[in-house]
Amino acid sequence: MSEEKVLIFDTTLRDGEQSPGASLSIAEKLEIAQQLKILGVDIIEAGFPVSSPAQFDATRLIAEQVRGPVIAGLARANEGDIEAAGKAVAPAKNKRIHTFIATSPVHMEHKLKKKPDEVLKMAVAAVQCAKNFVDDVEFSPEDACRSEMPFLIEVLAAVIEAGATTLNIPDTVGYILPYEYGKIIAKLKSDVPGIDKCIISTHCHNDLGMAVANSLAGVRNGARQVECTVNGLGERAGNAALEEIAMGIRTRADFFVSLTTGGLSTNINTKEICRTSRMVSRLTGFVIQPNKAIVGANAFAHEAGVHVDGVLKERTTYEIMTPESIGLGGSRMVLGRHTGRHGFVDRCKQLGFKLTRQEIEHAYERFLEIADKKKEVFDEDLTVLINDEIRIVEQIYKLEYLHVACGTGTLPTASVKIKTKDETRQAAACGDGPVDAAYEAIREATGLSPKLENYSIRAVTSGKEALGEATVSITEDGRTFIGRGISTDIIESSAKAYIDAINKMVSAQNKGPETEVKVEL
Repeated sequence: MSEEKVLIFDTTLRDGEQSPGASLSIAEKLEIAQQLKILGVDIIEAGFPVSSPAQFDATRLIAEQVRGPVIAGLARANEGDIEAAGKAVAPAKNKRIHTFIATSPVHMEHKLKKKPDEVLKMAVAAVQCAKNFVDDVEFSPEDACRSEMPFLIEVLAAVIEAGATTLNIPDTVGYILPYEYGKIIAKLKSDVPGIDKCIISTHCHNDLGMAVANSLAGVRNGARQVECTVNGLGERAGNAALEEIAMGIRTRADFFVSLTTGGLSTNINTKEICRTSRMVSRLTGFVIQPNKAIVGANAFAHEAGVHVDGVLKERTTYEIMTPESIGLGGSRMVLGRHTGRHGFVDRCKQLGFKLTRQEIEHAYERFLEIADKKKEVFDEDLTVLINDEIRIVEQIYKLEYLHVACGTGTLPTASVKIKTKDETRQAAACGDGPVDAAYEAIREATGLSPKLENYSIRAVTSGKEALGEATVSITEDGRTFIGRGISTDIIESSAKAYIDAINKMVSAQNKGPETEVKVEL
């Protein structure tokens, strides 16, 4: 018996980006796509090309520059969508069109306002149209898990005959439970004529917290592709998390051995999981919760005495995988103010950063500033510092100076100096607290007053000299923008995060209004 591969279909750049506030620039999408290639994903769903010019351009750029993985474009079951997807992925050596239409009674009646026979014809026509652009066509019956089984089987049989090569079975609203989802996959595998010619895929949402469990139940019952996102990003509660799928299959290889297979594996280079997770977190502005499986800060942390004692005696007593297996070093490197440029650059390389000469200069200057304030600079500090330095955000406003006065019985006040391309602006303001005062002064200086939706601050490392990383989300005209800032001073990091978000907002406004259609499977 030989080992079988489970293909990893990453939809971080399409479904993941639909998380409110997770909008990515074209350059940021390309950066993530290049890392996904290094990670070893098999298919990258680069976008929904017809939805906006930016989506089309990003998908085409990824198709042009990322070699190795299959590059897929999403399309609804109509000629315009499919043509846009076909043109966008055309430069890719390996390309796919992923087309879909809803098949559940509630979707057909209330969303599509079409009869089942009309939906069937549209599904077949969509696959036939897609075959004019690519050989590799994936079809998804949206809301498959709430569809009537006889009709689902009929649609899938028809699209197979029309030329579909992958059949994706979405749990669009995160409704199904693992046992049920496994039964659906097994039923389709046994009853759909011609399905042996196709790869069965899963695409599960996490509304009930079952996305990963459902996906693995699908794999156990014959699915050989899993659609997922880095850090589980996605609409509402998100999608199945790529890192959990990959490590689940790797860690529980014994569970996936059956009479028909010698086991299952993926092509994921698990040592790149941590780096990929942090990159996506940085670029989207979505902080990873500490207790997140696999990539959370506490995933390999032990505090209870009995746990610590057990791990020290034998690691496997309380760890089912090692930190090294996902790319976390066994020991932390400590740098300081006396670390030379060579040592700094060498450590950056060890952490996986490929910096230009200019980026090295800027990052090293920032490192020295931090090292003057901290006795020790850890890998975590360095990673956040470099990520903050190389972010691809146009610096329309730059914080030049910040002074805050506050204390018991005094009114918090802040004064700022903000540099723009043509001038330097100064402003002072009062607030309910030091951060509020700083934000009010920034609003005065920039003349902008976006609504602050969320604010959070966390320590990058432990100790009183730890770097503080602030994250804010602001809204303007119905759009959300997330900013991040770091400093040993939490007020300064908070101000930097607010300005970062404002820069993203103004940059988006300068590109003009753009109507983007968002869909989910």
